Amino acid sequence: MLGGGGLVAANVVASATEEGGTDSAQTLSTPAGTIDCPDVGTKLTNVPEGAKEDVAKELALLDQQIADAYQRLMNAGQAIEQDKAFAENSIMTPLKEKRAATIERIAIAVDRQGDRPEGLDALAACTLRAPESSAPAEQPSDGGQQSGDGQGDAGQGDAGQNGDGQNGDNGQNGNGGQAGNGPVAADYVDIKSVQPNVSEPAVRKGGSSGSFATSCGVNENGLFNSDNVIVAPGVSNGAHHFHDYIGNQSNTAFASDEDLANADTSCVDKSDKSTYYWPVLRLQNGKQEQDANKPGGGIEGNAGEIVQPKEVTLNFVGNPQSKVTEMPRLLRIITGDAKAFVNGPANANASWSCTGFEDRQLKDKYPLCPQGSDVVRSFKFQSCWDGQNIDSANHRAHVAFAAADGSCGNGFKAIPQLVQRIVYDVDAPSLQDGGRTTPLFAVDSFPEQLHKPVTDHGDFINVFDEKLMSEMVDCINEGRTCGVGAGDGGGDPGQEEPTEAPTTPPADNGGDGGGNGDGGGKGDDETQPPATEEPATEAPTTPPADNGGDGGKGDGGQDNGGGQNDGGGKNDDGGNGGAGAGQPQDDEPTVSSTVAPKSSGEPDAGNDEGGDEADAIGTPAQTQPPTSDTDSLTGGARAQAVGGDLAETGTSLWPAAGGAVLLIAGFVVLMRTRRYAR
Repeated sequence: MLGGGGLVAANVVASATEEGGTDSAQTLSTPAGTIDCPDVGTKLTNVPEGAKEDVAKELALLDQQIADAYQRLMNAGQAIEQDKAFAENSIMTPLKEKRAATIERIAIAVDRQGDRPEGLDALAACTLRAPESSAPAEQPSDGGQQSGDGQGDAGQGDAGQNGDGQNGDNGQNGNGGQAGNGPVAADYVDIKSVQPNVSEPAVRKGGSSGSFATSCGVNENGLFNSDNVIVAPGVSNGAHHFHDYIGNQSNTAFASDEDLANADTSCVDKSDKSTYYWPVLRLQNGKQEQDANKPGGGIEGNAGEIVQPKEVTLNFVGNPQSKVTEMPRLLRIITGDAKAFVNGPANANASWSCTGFEDRQLKDKYPLCPQGSDVVRSFKFQSCWDGQNIDSANHRAHVAFAAADGSCGNGFKAIPQLVQRIVYDVDAPSLQDGGRTTPLFAVDSFPEQLHKPVTDHGDFINVFDEKLMSEMVDCINEGRTCGVGAGDGGGDPGQEEPTEAPTTPPADNGGDGGGNGDGGGKGDDETQPPATEEPATEAPTTPPADNGGDGGKGDGGQDNGGGQNDGGGKNDDGGNGGAGAGQPQDDEPTVSSTVAPKSSGEPDAGNDEGGDEADAIGTPAQTQPPTSDTDSLTGGARAQAVGGDLAETGTSLWPAAGGAVLLIAGFVVLMRTRRYAR
C-alpha cells in the first residue's frame, strides 16, 4: 500500500527526567501516516438498556485494537521499508479480523435485547493513511469549518510560517512531536493572520439573555486519568489520553450516579457537583510526567509536561429565541469529536484563539499568539435537549446545537448552554527548529489522531442541586447575571475585540475580568480595530518591567498605537500606566492617540488570576487625532494616565489658582467694609 520511501523513521526530541535533566537522545521509528478506522459508536443510535454495558465495553475494545495496531505501525518502520506489503499483511489485515469479531459481538448483544443493527459489518476494514493525506477527511471551505451550532466559520487564515521546509524535526516525512505522533508545524497558525469570524444571533423578544456562572478552579487538585465515564463506563483507560477534571472529584470509569451525587466538588458553590473535563494540554518539552510509561500517557504518544490552566470560566447562557428549561439531573453532554481527524469535522466544535483576539476562532489549527497574549480554548456545548433522555447510544442524539438563529428543531427544548473557556500561559512554539527553543504544545488525543487540534472536545455531566438549577434557569430567563464568579471573567468569549473604534470608548472594561476574563475582554481602553491593535512583531528596545498580570498578558498587552504594552505595568486595565512609548509595526497605518481614563483604584498585584472587579473607574477616554507625525510614530505617546504632562497641567492650573486668590481677596475686602460701616 505504501512505498518504503513513504514510511521513513524520524528523529524526535530527546526525553528528559522530571528534574529537568536530559537522558540520552532517543530515536523513535515513526511511520509517516496513521490508521483510519470507521467509528462504530456513532452508527449506534438505538441500543437497548440491557445491552448498553456490553456494547460500551466492546466499543472500548475497538479503540484499544486501533491503538495497538498504531503502536505496531510506529515500531515497524524498518520492516516496512524492506517489505512494502508488511503493513498490510502484518498490521492492517489482523486489525480488520479483530474488529470484525468485536463488531459481531456488538450486533449479537443488541440483537438479544432488540433489533439487530444493520450495516455494521462494513465498518471492520481500516485504511492506512499516507502522510500526504494525513489531513481531516473533509477539507474546510473558505478557510474554515462550520461547527453546526450557528457559531459561524472558524477560519484557518494564512498558513504563515508553516510552509514547506520550516517543519524542523516535525517534518512532513514524519508525524513529528515528542512521541513521534504529532503535532507538526502545519498544525499551527499565526492568530494575527486570521480574519474576525465570530457572529452571534441577536436576542429577540421572548428570548433569554441572562447568564449564570459557576467557579470550580483550574484543577489545582491535580485530578487526572485516562478514563471516560460517559463513553466507556467500567473500562480503565477508555479514553487513551489524560483528562483534566474540575467540579466533581469522583470521576473514574467506575463512578456510578450515586458516587457522583455523593462526591466532593471543587466548585465554590457546593450545590454544583457537576463533572467538567477535557483533554490535558501538554508542552512537548521532554519532561516525564506521572503517566510517562503508562497507558493513556507516554505509551500511547501523549508525552510532555501537563500545563495547568491559568483560568477556567464556566458560564451558562440563554437562548436568543426562547426561554430555557431546566437540565435534567445527570444529563450527559459531549461536545466536539475526539476522532475528528479521521472521522471528519462534522462534529468538531472546540475553538482555539488568543486573548485579545477572540473574535477570531480556529477549529483545526493551534494559535500562535503574540507576546503578551495567552492561548484560549473554548467550548460551546449543545443547548437543545430532546426532553426525555439524559444520554443516548452514540452520546449525541439526545442533545443538539441550536440553529443559526438560536431555535431548537425537532421538538427539542432550549436548555442553558454551557460556555467553557480555558486560558493557558504558554508561548508560541519555535516551529523553525521543531520546538527545540520553545516547545510545541498540543492536546492529548487517541494515538492515531496525531494530536490534531480538530480532535479537541469537552465533557459535562449535570450534577447541580435541583434548587440551584431552578435558580439558574430563573436568572437566565429574567435576563440577570448571577452565580459564583459572575462578572469574574465570565462573558461571551467570542466578543473580545471591537471591529470598529468607538468614538468615545468606555472608561474601563474591568482589567482582568469585568465579563470577559483575564484581560481578554472587550479591550481595556482600546479604541482601535483589531487590525491596528496587534502587538508589535518585535519587542521594544527596552521592554516593560511587567506584563501587567492578566491585563498585561491580555488586552493590557495590546498597544494603543503600535506600542508593545502601552503602559502595561502592573495596572491590569492596560491603560493606566502611561503611554509606554511602544515600537510601531512597519506595516501599521497611522492611528489616533487616546487620552487614557483617570484611575481611581489601586493597581492589581501584577498577576491577578481572576479579576474580582474593575481595576479602575474613571472618566471616559476621549479620542483625539495626532497633532504631529511624531505623535503618530510613537503611538500617541502624549496620552497620559492623568490627562496631560506637567507643563500642560501647569498651563491649566495657574489661571485657576489666580482666580481663586482674587476671589479670596475680594471676600476679605467685603468683610472689612461691612465691619467699618457698623
